[in-house]
Amino acid sequence: QVQLVESGGGLVQAGGSLRLSCVASGRTFSNYVMGWFRQAPGKEREFVAAITWSRGSAYVLDSVKGRFTISRDNGKNTVYLQMNSLKPEDTAVYYCAADPRGAGIATVEYVYDDWGQGTQVTVSS
Repeated sequence: QVQLVESGGGLVQAGGSLRLSCVASGRTFSNYVMGWFRQAPGKEREFVAAITWSRGSAYVLDSVKGRFTISRDNGKNTVYLQMNSLKPEDTAVYYCAADPRGAGIATVEYVYDDWGQGTQVTVSS
């Protein structure tokens, strides 16, 4: 059973930085794609970034490109989302998710089988 545990959220002022972590367990993840999604109050959950576990190929949403970076540490089974130059509109619950298909990066929720509990990120103006 896959378990994903996020951490690193919090309250930060606009322009600040946070690094989210997602520790994955319960499976061999070599063929997986790991993604980060977020859901702001009153909005649908949206894709933010994803990375292939084996090769480290990454894709980041255009609106956060240049500010957010996704990476992974295979030895620690951990995926990171480094968020810099945060804006109030980045306020959301951030979720880590795992796609087991081995078919490349997808930005749609339904291919991600397993999800973490989410971590709150609040950016004050």
